[in-house]
Amino acid sequence: MCYCLFKYFTPAPPVCVCVCVRACSMMAAAQDSPVYLGFDFSTQQLKVVAIDENLNVVHQNNVQFDSELPEFRTQGGVHIHGDRLTVTSPVLMWVKALDLLLDKVKRAGLDFSRVRALSGSGQQHGSVYWRRGASETLQNLDPDQDLHQLLQGSFSLRDCPVWMDSSSSQQCEDLQAAAGGALRLAHITGSRAYERFTGNQIAKLRRTRPDEFQDTERISLVSSFAASLFLGGYAAIDYSDGSGMNLLDIRSRTWSEICLEATTPHLDRLLGAPLPSTSVLGPVSSYFVWTRFLRELQRGGLHWRQPRVSGRNEAPAGRHRVTRSSCGSSSLARRWRVTSSVIPVDWRAFMALLCFKNGSLTRERIRNKCAGGSWELFSAALRDTPLGNNGNIGFYFDSMEITPPAVGVHRFDSDDNKVSSLSPAEEVRALLEGQFLSRRLHAERLGYSIIPGTRVLATGGASSNQEILQVLSDVFNAPVYTIDVSNSACLGSAYRALHALVAESGASFFDVVKKAPEPQLVATPHPTAQEVYGQMLKRFARLEERVLQEPRPLSSSNQSV
Repeated sequence: MCYCLFKYFTPAPPVCVCVCVRACSMMAAAQDSPVYLGFDFSTQQLKVVAIDENLNVVHQNNVQFDSELPEFRTQGGVHIHGDRLTVTSPVLMWVKALDLLLDKVKRAGLDFSRVRALSGSGQQHGSVYWRRGASETLQNLDPDQDLHQLLQGSFSLRDCPVWMDSSSSQQCEDLQAAAGGALRLAHITGSRAYERFTGNQIAKLRRTRPDEFQDTERISLVSSFAASLFLGGYAAIDYSDGSGMNLLDIRSRTWSEICLEATTPHLDRLLGAPLPSTSVLGPVSSYFVWTRFLRELQRGGLHWRQPRVSGRNEAPAGRHRVTRSSCGSSSLARRWRVTSSVIPVDWRAFMALLCFKNGSLTRERIRNKCAGGSWELFSAALRDTPLGNNGNIGFYFDSMEITPPAVGVHRFDSDDNKVSSLSPAEEVRALLEGQFLSRRLHAERLGYSIIPGTRVLATGGASSNQEILQVLSDVFNAPVYTIDVSNSACLGSAYRALHALVAESGASFFDVVKKAPEPQLVATPHPTAQEVYGQMLKRFARLEERVLQEPRPLSSSNQSV
């Protein structure tokens, strides 16, 4: 049962031109061994990881949207509109990135005839609007043309709202009123109404873009959109990703009638029925598959999901408690909880999640401003400044933040006086300490507490920066662990692809990942960290309240950054 991608399959032995010596040697040593692919359609890039049956990473690749697809004119993978609240991404950019990525993987020497299954993830809350007739187009793709050429006319909305958008405040108010208040809405969907959540974005588009909305035959999330490309038909939204829409009843795992009606009549027809996150969706489209393998593919299946867990290490084991901090475009603090009502992971468990908008893009801005664009100088600034930053504290919200709902840059000296600037080194540390203090503060308000045995698992691009990880360890007063692969979402997706093929035999996901490498300890807290940041956290909470009490501007475009 071999999934062969048609356009990228070559019957002759592949010539390996990969620059990764480790990956090349692995492929040479096991030319016929099965391979499982994991994709991640994230904010700034499209990534892929390939693993073998023993969970060894045999290939990694990516396409950077800004630099490799400059014709779309994105910054950080998005278009930030004039009101500084509306944030979108061009859907054809994601399609063209897939064309480019598969070409890259082929040139690197990965033999697609070894691929047995693939799975993937996508940035949560982003949505895609398929034009009437797009389903027929997907089912009849011409293998002699690239996907982005074939699908140029298939989207009723060319620029789609993503998770950074904060422009649907009115729709949030309307939804909460219809549901009986924010608390009642959270009881149904796991969250109060958030501007980035898809239901509120749909309600806004129905009002502001009625013609395009009327021309829409299906609405996908980024994850189900990506799966649809591989399926050659519309993929269902899974429970986990669907919980980020303010539309899914997380207990019944069905669309909430109250929320649907408040958003738009008959919305369920555009969304399709949601499915469990472990569902096998079907065979890969014949567009990707060499025709002589179609018969074998009919006996196989494609699994695609929005993964919330990267291996077994997300869950508490014994007395250990694990929190995850993502160091990517958005920053996440996640914790497994068996009884809370936030995101359904499976039929028995939920996971609490905090999302922060101003993550790596804000760090890159401060790096450019204060460290000459150099991560080495950025790291040196962290080494050269003391824990606690001589009492200086900063809040850096380049765009409207999610947690807390604030905007602008706010700096305070050791006497809690607001100041307009700090030295470059102090600015770097104020940014990092402020980001991680915010994560800790709001995680503790959610119910998380640091106890003996607590571990922090860091993922995302910045998880390779030792000085950033040291600040994370110090602020949380807990050891920090990382995995060897920075593309954790891709890796988790590849694990899911492997699990999809063995699940029918009764094997659990945890059985599959038993062979996964254990996270490695990379940072331990400084002996004075608890004393420094315990007191600093109290100040940070008070200063955050001051920031929230300041008048919010109509637009964040005039905020000093």
